[in-house]
Amino acid sequence: MTTKPFNLTRRGILAGAAASLALPGIVRADTAKIEKLGLWGPPAGPSITLSHAVGQDMFKDIATDATMNAWRTPDELRAGLTSGQMLLSVVPIQAAARLYNKGFPIRLANVMTNGLLYILTGDEGINAIADLKGKHVVVPFRGDVPEIIFGQLLTHHGIDAEADIKLTYAGTPIEAMQLLLAGRVDAALTAEPASTAGITMAKQAGKALRRAINLQDAFGEMTAGSPAVPQAGLAVMQGFLDNHGAVLPAILDVIAAATTEVLADPTAANLSIATEQLGMPAPLLAGSIPHSNLVARPAAEARGDVERMLTAMGAPDFANLGGSLPDDGFYL
Repeated sequence: MTTKPFNLTRRGILAGAAASLALPGIVRADTAKIEKLGLWGPPAGPSITLSHAVGQDMFKDIATDATMNAWRTPDELRAGLTSGQMLLSVVPIQAAARLYNKGFPIRLANVMTNGLLYILTGDEGINAIADLKGKHVVVPFRGDVPEIIFGQLLTHHGIDAEADIKLTYAGTPIEAMQLLLAGRVDAALTAEPASTAGITMAKQAGKALRRAINLQDAFGEMTAGSPAVPQAGLAVMQGFLDNHGAVLPAILDVIAAATTEVLADPTAANLSIATEQLGMPAPLLAGSIPHSNLVARPAAEARGDVERMLTAMGAPDFANLGGSLPDDGFYL
């Protein structure tokens, strides 16, 4: 496909990256600060990283004011991207690839999680995808990344999603968890931190839930690759590149540093913003960090894993990606 050329060239981005490596965490003196840096994240693990970075004032050399807000649903995300409200947002990579292939001016800057999907259940007989045959499972975000990956795994294990399993759809992972806690389904597909929330709430109610299936491991087995689902990353709109592209390498450096700090000591992470935006207490969010596979991988470096995931999700005709894998221009 033909896409509009970058207004900020690849050479310029690489040059900026080299400068940021030479002076980590410092924006060059001749680069003007951004007045307001607005970051958006999902109701999931990567928003913890952004919360810590903003809460610790780690963007102080880049922006006069930095904020982090959470989008709640894929529909809200798409509306924010297309309206221009969200210039920097963590997005499902499949969704970003589809928008890019349709000509939307979006680029992938990094990968922020290697996957945070689990099947939760209290049924001791469920320990693998094959065990879900004949069960009632609730799935959030119909038509988006979690359901697509889950559907591919069911097919891989010979389970017909219409004949061999009963599926109920929920708007969010939290809604899925509520159905499981109410005993209305046998298992729930959830994402962190909703999985940790569900296990915690079940314990308080005298029930036992567990992460019975790690979908990252199941995906690695299906694709004969690493147990990684590069599910979401920071997407950058062309409008941001046009106006503030010179500071993007420094922003990515801050996110990398914040990721390192959060992983090193989850209990010390600054979760005040995430607590407000995600509506969950700090101890619960901290408990979800070890299960969220948080990373800060440059998009070009993670491309192999991204394409492996997109290929599995897009088979056989890439219809849900707009007809093909995204080309070189997608990866900053």
